[in-house]
Amino acid sequence: MTYRFYDMHCHIDHIADAESVLSHAHELGCAFLCTPVTPRESKLAEERFAAHPNVQVAYGLHPWWISGDDDQAVVIAEAVRDVRHARFIGEIGLDFSKAHLPMRGAQVEAFGWMLQALAEHQHAGRVLSLHAVKSAGLVLDMLERFDLTSSATCIFHWFSGTSDELGRARALGCSFSVSERMLATKRGREYARIIPEECLLLETDAPPTFDTSYPAEKMLASLEAIIEQLATIRGTNRHSLAARIAERSSELLGI
Repeated sequence: MTYRFYDMHCHIDHIADAESVLSHAHELGCAFLCTPVTPRESKLAEERFAAHPNVQVAYGLHPWWISGDDDQAVVIAEAVRDVRHARFIGEIGLDFSKAHLPMRGAQVEAFGWMLQALAEHQHAGRVLSLHAVKSAGLVLDMLERFDLTSSATCIFHWFSGTSDELGRARALGCSFSVSERMLATKRGREYARIIPEECLLLETDAPPTFDTSYPAEKMLASLEAIIEQLATIRGTNRHSLAARIAERSSELLGI
């Protein structure tokens, strides 16, 4: 079946009673790309959600979970090994905001290893969900270095880079998953206006706080609000826009 809405970036594994949420979301017509933050969490999510047809689980290592400690070498090696054979990758990337800037070197190293593994072990229909906070230029540099935009669909989640960086990403054929928080800023709304329609996707990045309740109705309401805003910003019919984005999302996720 084709679902009404596809949430292309969320942490549904960190929603309380996630299995019930997924079941209710299926009834409401919602499907998801779940982006766990560590390799261990990806494995657990894949096992937990195996019976649910409306979710795909990605593999990777979120930059916030890269500490640079010696004992993290095992986690990074696990992430590198896992992404080699995974079709869905995320959340990976770089975060150079103040709180995470001290780990810049470790982040770049780990991200580079994962991208190299992806380049060396290509997978048909591969999808990457990318985190890039104050780092979009370097993320693009590294995607280009490993020529990943030619072998995978690279999706910037909640893009917040400069207009020049947006132009580079568009030229490379990247896609962008748009959230309510992105649309809450003037720059985010302008980006949402000029991104080509075929590169637009939706996301909730839910839940706002890990391991708390977040019902399926809230996720659906968020996705509907995004579509409503996008249609207004872009001056197009919301139903047609929603259908086209859902069709592309379905193709990317295979559900």
